[in-house]
Amino acid sequence: MIELVVGGARSGKSRYALKAAEALSPRPVFVATATADDAAMEARIRRHREERGAHWGLLEVPFDLASAIRSAVPEDVMVVDCLTLWISNWLCSADPGGWPKERAAFLAALTETRSKVFLVSNEVGMGVVPMGKLTREFVDQSGWLHQDVAALADRVTLMHFGIPTLIKDI
Repeated sequence: MIELVVGGARSGKSRYALKAAEALSPRPVFVATATADDAAMEARIRRHREERGAHWGLLEVPFDLASAIRSAVPEDVMVVDCLTLWISNWLCSADPGGWPKERAAFLAALTETRSKVFLVSNEVGMGVVPMGKLTREFVDQSGWLHQDVAALADRVTLMHFGIPTLIKDI
């Protein structure tokens, strides 16, 4: 079971995915794509860890999400938070050319997994087209990845103001 959970910033995406995962497993696994590049991000990561509690497993995976997904056993319940940070990590990395290969490996891993996976991501394509080259590339890559993930997902949930709207349910 794959569920894509998308929405704007502070729309309740993560809260929704965390609660859904906890309802399915006494020991869900949080797959973090964020990196602590400054003191503010370090504090944010620490706060989120404390909020989740000790019953959560943790994988810190800024780049190789395919391996993280493949490492799961069928009884695992994972929350990947978030795909847009993962894309940013790749586009701003020393090797952005590795992105297409990793993206393909990630999509393949999703089609192969027998675990329950909640994929959290920011919807960034509902605004104006950005002027900067990197920002346009980020919006394009996010939109294309979301389309591909939504196509293979069993469920897609769009969050608005903490309210989930189910837009796909197989």
